[in-house]
Amino acid sequence: APMPGLLVSVLVKEEDVIEEGQALAVIEAMKMENIIKSEKKAIVKKVNCKEGDSLEVDQVILEFV
Repeated sequence: APMPGLLVSVLVKEEDVIEEGQALAVIEAMKMENIIKSEKKAIVKKVNCKEGDSLEVDQVILEFV
């Protein structure tokens, strides 16, 4: 997580193939929704957080292969 906040939604699931620029998750911080996007093509290995979780800075939300 790039900032502390609330994980509003996870838009992918384990084993999904994702494309560069694809939306992965939405974090609410300071009353703004921030969309986390993929930097490159990958496969989701593991989803570490669930919707409604409070996130800390640098907390790992998703892992990729």
